[in-house]
Amino acid sequence: MREEPQAASYRADTPIAALAEWLGDRVAPADFPETVLRFRNDRAAAEVGLDGLAEPQWLQHFGRFAPLAGNLPQPLALRYHGHQFRVYNPEIGDGRGFLFAQLRDVSGRLLDLGTKGSGQTPWSRAGDGRLTLKGAVREILATEMLEALGVYTSRTFSVVETGEELMRGDEPSPTRSAAMVRLSHGHIRIGTFQRLLALEEMGHMAELVDYCLEQFPGPSPPADAPGRDEPAVRLMHQVVERLADLAASWMVAGFVHGVLNTDNMNITGESFDYGPWRFLPRWDPSFTAAYFDHAGLYAFGRQPEALHWNCGQLAVALRLLTTAPPLIAALERFGDLYMAAVGRRWCWRLGVASRGSQADTALVGVCEKAMVASGESPDLFFHRHRGGREAAGDLAAALASYEAADSPHPYWDEPAPQSMLIEEVEALWAAIDQRDDWQPLQEKIRAIRRMGDAYGQPPTPGGH
Repeated sequence: MREEPQAASYRADTPIAALAEWLGDRVAPADFPETVLRFRNDRAAAEVGLDGLAEPQWLQHFGRFAPLAGNLPQPLALRYHGHQFRVYNPEIGDGRGFLFAQLRDVSGRLLDLGTKGSGQTPWSRAGDGRLTLKGAVREILATEMLEALGVYTSRTFSVVETGEELMRGDEPSPTRSAAMVRLSHGHIRIGTFQRLLALEEMGHMAELVDYCLEQFPGPSPPADAPGRDEPAVRLMHQVVERLADLAASWMVAGFVHGVLNTDNMNITGESFDYGPWRFLPRWDPSFTAAYFDHAGLYAFGRQPEALHWNCGQLAVALRLLTTAPPLIAALERFGDLYMAAVGRRWCWRLGVASRGSQADTALVGVCEKAMVASGESPDLFFHRHRGGREAAGDLAAALASYEAADSPHPYWDEPAPQSMLIEEVEALWAAIDQRDDWQPLQEKIRAIRRMGDAYGQPPTPGGH
């Protein structure tokens, strides 16, 4: 069973305020025509001491964005650059969201409450700063499913419908609007460092490195790593380990993020910002999520490559503080770290005990071939073969030396697994859009969380 989150008292802490003058712009939220609460994540709210808020208070803070006690007095739209589909763009930043608050959970970990659809900022360019209600519902579904499948992900904290009609070119319009709040382990991106390199702000770069090392602590580099005592090198090693593990967790979940630009890469290794995501209907490395990704740059099977490339852009940025060789040495660890993480996470989802990276890698290869041959989705494959059951041929031989994990949850006796294919997403949205019926969504969330309980405690994210 998965451990229940520990309840916490509300503990405001805003270390980002020390960087605010050069890291972001103070902004005001939009004044929405109405605020109707559509989703509140009390499980996540309990971890930061906000589950006791009555609905009027909740709407004041997460629909009108009145400051939380002792927290940021004004929201902060963060500044960053980034490579978007490998093209560098210096004109981006938080264009329809902002950092609203920072707080500590019961373990002392720093968390951010950030928004999406909360209004225009200096970085909105031609955008309206809004979010469609459908986009918010899709983010609820992505974060709930990924969390259940062991991915280190942001969590959808709140969705408030705002009463505006939005025009969008990629969905029927006018469409309903929403303001969403996510609970995340920080919002510092690779693109944040890229901006400081472009502006040659060496002092600020050093401050940001120190902030990340202090607020998002991780392991020391290997004992033989060159330059291992330099702050920039330490951070590079941590980010490489985190993003290698993130790539592995997406692959094991059968998940395609869709837009792996450097401004979408959190240096904590936490998955976030879900636009054109998809889960695989079958094991297909060429499967893409974004209709505009014509070259398949961010296809399912190319996600590890994309995250490795993004780590390389962080190394380029950190050259402002150190020499290239120790950063390259950190970057070269990505492949081995990724393969080890895939094996560890694959065994967890399959319900067998890991036998080490070499054996696990061989098992993964056999499983992939079996999935391709059967045409099964990853969800069905992992469910049907939980603990090695129903294995035949090469798969049975590969699993013969693996010990099955204890899987007493009745979920594993059910004929079909939970899934999140695009047809299911569209059906859930249709119930809301056509009948304002939120019950199917609520039932799906309960079912996904039950699946998460059946899987049990996920592997610890790498690099923390």
